[in-house]
Amino acid sequence: MHTYLTTERLILHPFTGADADLLIELDSDPAVMRYLTGGEPTAPETIRERDLPSILAGYERTGGEFGVFAARTRDSGDFVGWFLLRPEREGPLDEVELGYRLRRAAWGKGYATEGSRALLTKAFTDLGVRVVWAETMSVNGGSRKVLEKVGMTVTETLETPDDMRMIEGAEDGGVRYEITREQWEQR
Repeated sequence: MHTYLTTERLILHPFTGADADLLIELDSDPAVMRYLTGGEPTAPETIRERDLPSILAGYERTGGEFGVFAARTRDSGDFVGWFLLRPEREGPLDEVELGYRLRRAAWGKGYATEGSRALLTKAFTDLGVRVVWAETMSVNGGSRKVLEKVGMTVTETLETPDDMRMIEGAEDGGVRYEITREQWEQR
């Protein structure tokens, strides 16, 4: 297992082709998928044939510097979810998205904040990133709290995409958070 990043309690590492079941299990929890699909699980074949191959290709595209990384606890090695730090497919490498999806058993333990803080540090100190952004639904109070704790601020409100209109709270739209290297350095 190649380690991408280690925090006090977490190890982030690249996914492998053998990790489909971890992603399938994560995406099968209606609470985890609440603000993404209205609680609908991602079909296992979609994860095997589209999502996991896309994650693996992302490492190759960026030399392993950016991507979606599995998160495990340092003490037990339990899979807690994933974090992402990556530019848009055709976007500049100094503007990257921060994101995470954690198992319900890992909620409320500070893992999202811990992993996000570590990724911001890596982005701004090792990877030459200028700005990190994240998007979430306006009603997703948990994610909004994490993004604010790590120093990100709302820069714009977003329309809910048509394919997400059925999700509870969709009428309130979404929010985009950002933090620049300068803002991060002043924290």
